[in-house]
Amino acid sequence: MQVAEDIKPSYPLFRDDQYKDMLKAKAEQFEDKIDQAKIEETFQWTTTMEYRELNFKREALTVNPAKACQPLGAVLCALGFEKTLPYVHGSQGCVAYFRTYFNRHFKEPVSCVSDSMTEDAAVFGGQKNMFDGLANAKALYKPDMIAVSTTCMAEVIGDDLNAFINNSKKEGHIPQEYPVPFAHTPSFVGSHVTGWDNMFEGIIRYFTLNYMGDKEVGKNGKINIVPGFETYLGNYRVIKRMLTEMGVPFSFLSDPTEVLDTPADGQFRMYAGGTTMDEVKDAPNAKTTFLLQPLQLDKTKKYVEGTWNHEVPKLSIPMGLEWTDEWLMKVSEVSGQPIPESLVKERGRLVDMMTDSHTWLHGKKFALYGDPDFVMGMSKFLMELGAEPLHVLANNGSKKWQKAMQKVLESSPYGVNAKVYAGYDLWHMRSLVFTEKPDFLIGNSYGKFIQRDTLHKGKEFEVPLIRLGFPIFDRHHLHRMTTMGYEGAMYMLTTLVNAVLERLDEETRGMGTTDYNYDLVR
Repeated sequence: MQVAEDIKPSYPLFRDDQYKDMLKAKAEQFEDKIDQAKIEETFQWTTTMEYRELNFKREALTVNPAKACQPLGAVLCALGFEKTLPYVHGSQGCVAYFRTYFNRHFKEPVSCVSDSMTEDAAVFGGQKNMFDGLANAKALYKPDMIAVSTTCMAEVIGDDLNAFINNSKKEGHIPQEYPVPFAHTPSFVGSHVTGWDNMFEGIIRYFTLNYMGDKEVGKNGKINIVPGFETYLGNYRVIKRMLTEMGVPFSFLSDPTEVLDTPADGQFRMYAGGTTMDEVKDAPNAKTTFLLQPLQLDKTKKYVEGTWNHEVPKLSIPMGLEWTDEWLMKVSEVSGQPIPESLVKERGRLVDMMTDSHTWLHGKKFALYGDPDFVMGMSKFLMELGAEPLHVLANNGSKKWQKAMQKVLESSPYGVNAKVYAGYDLWHMRSLVFTEKPDFLIGNSYGKFIQRDTLHKGKEFEVPLIRLGFPIFDRHHLHRMTTMGYEGAMYMLTTLVNAVLERLDEETRGMGTTDYNYDLVR
C-alpha cells in the first residue's frame, strides 16, 4: 500500500511484492497467455535477416511511422503569428491529440480549438459547426486572427473551407474584415511538415495575393526567414542572433518561441509574441525569402517565387559547419552586410571543438531517422566529424529527398556505405539495427523501444539512442536547445561525443576485468 510519507512512482512501486502478485494473478485469470518460450522464440526470429526481408515487403501496414499528421503541423505554424488562435475543423479528439502532443514536448499549455464535428456533421457537412465555432472562438478567446485547418473527417466528406468561412461572414457570425486564413490539411496524406507548409502558404496568400499592386522586391530592405516545422526553440533564437550580429534587418515569418516558452510568473499568456500581420503584409517587399528547411516547403517556395517574385536562394538547412558557412555567405551576399568577427570567432570555436573530439567520433556508425531536412543536415554534420551514417530513414521523405540525400552521402568517403530509406517506418529501422548494427541510433523518443529490444537480445546487441529530433517526450528541456548554426553544431557535437564516452565508460566498469580502459581523462 502507498503511504503518505513515502509516495512511490510506478517504478519502483510495481516492483513491490504485492503488486507483482496482483499482476501475476490478473495475467493467470484474465489473459489468454502465450507460452513464454514461444514469445522469446518469436522475438529472436524478428531480429533475423529472414524476418527483415519479410518486413520490408509489407505494404498495407505502417508500424510507428516516425511522423505525425498534417493538422499538427498547421497548428504549430499558426502559433507563430501574433494573437492567432489555431482552429481545426474536425473532431474534438484530433485536436486533443495535437495539444497533448505539443504539451508533452514543450511542457507548455498549447491553445487550439476545434468545432467538434460528430456523426451528424459527417453526414450533412460541418458548415453549422463552423458558424458556431468561429463565433464562439472569437468571443471567448479574443484572438486577432483565427487560422483554420482540417482533419480527416472534414476532408473525406469534402467540406469547402473557403465557402464555409465566407458564409460565416455573410451571415454575421464573424465580421467581414476579420482575418481567417485557412488550409486544407488532410491527415491521410503528407505529414506534419506538409501541414506546416500548407498553413503557412494559406496565411501569406490571405494577406498578400490580392494586395501585390504596391509591392516592390527589396523596398523594405529586409530578408524574410521561413523556419518550416521547427520545434527547437533555440534555432529561432540562434538565427535571429546571427542576423542581428550581422546587422541584417529581417522578418521572421512564424515565430512561436514566446508562446511556447512563457515564464512562470503567475500570469497565463494564451498569446505571446509571434509574427505580426503587418510583417506578413510587408513580406513581399523584402529582398528575398530564405527557407531554412527547403525540402519541406514546396508550396511556400512556389508561392513566394510565383507571387512575390522572390529569387529563393538554393541552400540546404544551416546545420553543421559547411552548410552554416554557405547560409551566412548567401545572407551576406543578398544583404550587402559583411560577416562580423564575432561569428568568425564562433566558427573557429566550433572547428576547435571538432578537432578536440573527432578522434572519438571517427569511424563510429550511426543510424538516424526524422524529418527530411533534419536527417540530411545531421548526416552532413556526422560526415564532417568523420562519423559514418549507416541507415538514414525519413518516413515523410520524398523521392526527391531520397535522391538529394544519396548525393550528399556520396560526396564524402564517410557516407558511401550508407543506405537511404524514404517512406519506411521505425519497425523497418528495428530490423535494420538488428541485422546491420550501428554503434548508435539518432532520433526522437520513440527510438527508446528499439534500444530496449536490442538490449533484450543481449548487451552486445544494444544500440543506444541519442535523442535529437521531434518529439522528445521522455527528457526535459531539450526543445530549448539548438541544432542550427555554429551554436547548434556545438550542441550536437557535445551531445554526440559525450554519448560515445558514456557508452565507453559503461562498457569498461568491470573491476579487474574491463577497467584497464576506465580512464579518468578522455
